[in-house]
Amino acid sequence: MPKNSKAVKRELDDDVTESVKDLLSNEDACDDSFKKSSLIVNNHEGEGKECDVEEGGSDGEEEERPAWNSKLQYILAQVGFSVGLGNVWRFPYLCQKNGGGAYLVPYLILLILIGIPLFFLELAVGQRIRRGSIGVWNYISPRLGGIGFASCVVCFFVALYYNVIISWSLFYFSQSFQQPLPWHECPLVKNKTSTYVVPECEKSSATTYYWYREALNISNSISEGGGLNWKMTVCLLVAWSMVCLAMIKGIQSSGKVMYFSSLFPYVVLICFLVRALLLKGSLDGIRHMFTPKLEIMLEAKVWREAATQVFFALGLGFGGVIAFSSYNKRDNNCHFDAVLVSFINFFTSVLATLVVFAVLGFKANIMNSKCVALNTNKIVALLGNGIDENLIPHHINLSQVSQVTAEDYHQMIDVIKGVKEDEYPTLGLESCSIEDELNKAVQGTGLAFIAFTEAMTHFPASPFWSVMFFLMLVNLGLGSMFGTIEGILTPLIDTFKVRKEFLTVGCCVLAFSIGLLFVQRSGNYFVAMFDDYSATLPLLIVVVLENVAIAWVYGIDK
Repeated sequence: MPKNSKAVKRELDDDVTESVKDLLSNEDACDDSFKKSSLIVNNHEGEGKECDVEEGGSDGEEEERPAWNSKLQYILAQVGFSVGLGNVWRFPYLCQKNGGGAYLVPYLILLILIGIPLFFLELAVGQRIRRGSIGVWNYISPRLGGIGFASCVVCFFVALYYNVIISWSLFYFSQSFQQPLPWHECPLVKNKTSTYVVPECEKSSATTYYWYREALNISNSISEGGGLNWKMTVCLLVAWSMVCLAMIKGIQSSGKVMYFSSLFPYVVLICFLVRALLLKGSLDGIRHMFTPKLEIMLEAKVWREAATQVFFALGLGFGGVIAFSSYNKRDNNCHFDAVLVSFINFFTSVLATLVVFAVLGFKANIMNSKCVALNTNKIVALLGNGIDENLIPHHINLSQVSQVTAEDYHQMIDVIKGVKEDEYPTLGLESCSIEDELNKAVQGTGLAFIAFTEAMTHFPASPFWSVMFFLMLVNLGLGSMFGTIEGILTPLIDTFKVRKEFLTVGCCVLAFSIGLLFVQRSGNYFVAMFDDYSATLPLLIVVVLENVAIAWVYGIDK
């Protein structure tokens, strides 16, 4: 473990002479703006003391600050914090919505121009001053301490609903050890005379019904509380217990968990990609995803949404980045860290996009086949009663509907549409296009708990893939939660000098108590509201003030 004491002595041999540049950098780092530290040079012994900005006790000795066990542990923590659920269910949606492969161009440009510099700013200020978000901005100027408190409040708001999403994933994970999966088909209702499918499920789909009625048991509106959903309440308790146990010893406990929580999602994503590429229709999804619509790149909203995604993908303004970097040695190369973590984040988003659209391509192929079979049966029923048998191409055998391909179906409806142009709309025949299926853009919970779960029901060994998928979501969520909670605990501990264990337990208990709001039957409405409004504008203000503080108050030359 790296040494972390107020004065780390450096023995200088007689034959070693510090360069002018080194002396100047030391002098600059310890000038009047850093009165809490000094560089002491002894001409006889050649010993110096590195400056440190931690306030010490009456004898000038600072309390020992925890440190990362290794550089790998630190990088995994930063990657785990920045790579979250948004990479899996937000980035693919934005990519599809904003021009497919063309969206990657503005995203990459803005990542380099905005994301990496801001990320580096937070890494550098945390590493140099070695405090949490409140202490960092208080140190620069006591008037700027509010920036740190704002970051803490935003972190707390985000943690409240983010852990609810983890609890949803835990619930689906617990339900995945069944064959068939419980959302595989619509439930049946039995009465004395007959058995029939639940009408509400029949109108939507099995996965949609299971999500809203079985998992959430959702009320009709936000004003109807409906009482606690006990299943989700238990899952939320488990989620907060996991966070509390992982964080209770600080980075000594959470750092070890990072080895699993940060790396496991990559194993699952790669396994999913390989499996999905072996399924019929996966290449249709990837082709649809990366077919660039260059004209959309000229629209301002594409650049705005790309900037927003860059901003949130790296976790800027939360204070988690500052908290993690504050446990580094001051000579750590944070330039390299900023570039490395940013590009790992970007390539993770691209990998997740490949996986999502390979799976959605497979799902679209299945849905298209069902559409073709359904509408071919309609054509068979209309033969001689609205459709002349001579309109059907001779090579198509309608006596075996299951063997009619999508190409055969499109040939039939093209002929029918050409001959019966005026009457065609009344026939009720659908176009059955894979492109139309893929254009049904979904994001967030709609992607994870409805579209993706539906696709997995068609996988061979679907319970295994469902277990892996939801375990991956839990790990992605926990990695981000660790950084978010660290963004709350570190600045409070640095500022108020309270014990880590007591504060961690107290914070988790308080958050769980408030989080019961989100596991009512109306909880999903509150999650959506918090997701839309709790962090967007406050974080933007925080990051703007961070820039002002560093550029004009602290001084960019320093």
